[in-house]
Amino acid sequence: MAYVPGVALLAALVVGCSAGADGNANGADSKAGSPTVTPAPPGKYLTLPAPCRAVPRSTLKDLLPGAAELPGDQQDKVFRGSAAVTYDTDRKVGCSWKSDAPSATRSLSVDFERVVSYDPAVSDDDRADTVYAKKEKAAGLSSSTPPGPPDEKDKKGEESETSEGSGKAEDPADADTDADATGSAEPSPSESSGGSTDGTPGSSSNPEEALPSRILDNLGDAAFLQDLPKQAGSPAQHHTVSVVFRTSNVVVTVRYAEQPALITQVPDGRELQEKAQALARKLAETLSE
Repeated sequence: MAYVPGVALLAALVVGCSAGADGNANGADSKAGSPTVTPAPPGKYLTLPAPCRAVPRSTLKDLLPGAAELPGDQQDKVFRGSAAVTYDTDRKVGCSWKSDAPSATRSLSVDFERVVSYDPAVSDDDRADTVYAKKEKAAGLSSSTPPGPPDEKDKKGEESETSEGSGKAEDPADADTDADATGSAEPSPSESSGGSTDGTPGSSSNPEEALPSRILDNLGDAAFLQDLPKQAGSPAQHHTVSVVFRTSNVVVTVRYAEQPALITQVPDGRELQEKAQALARKLAETLSE
């Protein structure tokens, strides 16, 4: 029997293992030819704005009546706002303001959430759309819900165009709008609460008449408005409006509320909605810059 030295035997084993590994790497079972997964593109926004500086002072003066009449130091405190407590300012920030006037208390808050997808197959935008869709569903709306009625200036133009209509059945959303305009629809919670509106600054002839929660057009990539009149059985005439919109991978929430000093006064729901929407559009424009 031939004698093989230990060192030579060890070298032969190492060469054999290396050859086997190369054979597997280049053989039929090799994964080298399989397609690679291209990571989804990142979102447009990598940072968030400073929330307490996101709303111009001139806008705050309009949204918080009475604050401008306060002494200098108190006025500055109101307009400075209170930053929300968050643990990751790269992902979520917010700020709130509140003013107490003799006629009513107004409060405002804005929240920014930057969504990041940790799944390479799902983009930040798609993940943000999922986050937004959950908020929309929680508000009792969905993407299939038709957009709400146009503003008053647009509605007048539509009325003149449809004054010679053919009598065809109306879309349910249009029927609801007509019912609100004529007063034939069932009263909303705020309408059924009654109460005088005399003495409310900036009130319309029927301040409790507000458009319902609805999907909004031409605001970010997707948007909705949620109208929350006073709770049934509550003596306080508290009215809150929320506008939520998504632009790329950022979801923004604007909340604007009023509580009159007297329970006989009813907040102007339409005014709250219009001002909340106007602020949301300004924020969307600022983000897009």
